Amino acid sequence: MSTTNSGLGTRDSGLETLAQWLEYIERLHPKTIALGLERVNRVKQALGLQPPFPIIIVGGTNGKGSACAMLEAILAQAGYRVGCYTSPHLLRYNERVRIARAEAPDADLVRAFAAVEAARGEVPLTYFEFGTLAALWLFVARPVDVAVLEVGLGGRLDAVNVFDADCTVVTTVDIDHVDYLGADREAIGYEKAGIFRSGRPAVCADAAPPAGLTHYAAEIGARLLLIGADFGATARGAQWQYWGPRGKRNALPHPALRGAHQLGNAAAAITALECLRQQLPVTMNDIRIGLLQAEIPGRFQVLPGRPAVILDVAHNPHAARALAANLAAMGRAGRTLAVFAMLKDKDIAGVITALQTLVGHWFVAGLAGPRGASAAELHQMLAAAGVTPVTPCATVAAAYAQACDMATENDRILVFGSFYTVAAVMQLLEHQKASPAKGEIRGNPKP
Repeated sequence: MSTTNSGLGTRDSGLETLAQWLEYIERLHPKTIALGLERVNRVKQALGLQPPFPIIIVGGTNGKGSACAMLEAILAQAGYRVGCYTSPHLLRYNERVRIARAEAPDADLVRAFAAVEAARGEVPLTYFEFGTLAALWLFVARPVDVAVLEVGLGGRLDAVNVFDADCTVVTTVDIDHVDYLGADREAIGYEKAGIFRSGRPAVCADAAPPAGLTHYAAEIGARLLLIGADFGATARGAQWQYWGPRGKRNALPHPALRGAHQLGNAAAAITALECLRQQLPVTMNDIRIGLLQAEIPGRFQVLPGRPAVILDVAHNPHAARALAANLAAMGRAGRTLAVFAMLKDKDIAGVITALQTLVGHWFVAGLAGPRGASAAELHQMLAAAGVTPVTPCATVAAAYAQACDMATENDRILVFGSFYTVAAVMQLLEHQKASPAKGEIRGNPKP
């Protein structure tokens, strides 16, 4: 096993498993987030990474994962071999890197990580930067026809922005990550618009785009297309109509991804594909089938059975308002029991405000790590908002178990607040499914 000294501790070139690599790259850089493109560009050049395929980059405060899923599904239905890179993951790192709609196997990811490690020399990379370069290396090595890349944070200084997109999409712009992106929509819009390129289409699905975004697009000469002005969606009962640069498309099925807001994401995805029709032609049948096949765990995901269990990673007020609208549209006969945990650097009060009238009982839990809010902190914030009843719990799993114990068949259990919250319950459900003798997945709902 050969080793070299990188100045950051021992760099081990003999790592063999994906778990070993992930542990290694987690501690490679002293910061979890270190925005900037200079380091990533240096390693990209050392790797000789010049992707020969079209690239679509998708950013936004909320909705970017959904737009990526729709683009991936439509393009795959059209017969293209699609590379899709998203983040974060819920259960397995492999979820972040998909080729032909299948998660990259461990062996391929290990090869990609090893290639990045061999090329980076003394350059420190964050976990996300390392993973981004590895994903693109793999898309070149296992050649894809097109890559769909999701921005991790912001846009202008995000690692995916070292690659020039043939078309970009910004879904929404709202307040989040203020320590990195700015405290208002103007500043955040400017950061998100940083993925735009001169002379290339830039699709924006925010109904009220901030001036920071539109001004940047004008400054660099991007071909900006705005929802409501250049394209849009109109619901028509069980179907919907798309309109855009090339006219109208009627009788489209509602996306498999739930929520009225998904029509905006779907319209943005279709507009991006219309802009790329010379490189990536797709048919309306591809679009129809792709919309029905697109899926993404943890985004208003309703599990089968009773009581209903709803998983949603909503972790900012904008996403929480969309979640509230989806819950209201469902209708209900019983109570909504919330399993709630968040990171303390998020707008917890804003999320509570969006959902407090819809939740009948809150089961709150702390999240591990320095960013995790404790159950006591969440309880205090709920109390300050006048919200009762609240049951503090030691863990998310314990909160879910108590919610299951209280729920009747007509109730619904809402798990939300963070990717970590949803992941904890998904892990519990997977374990219970694999070992059914240890307990029912839903607990023991009362009749």
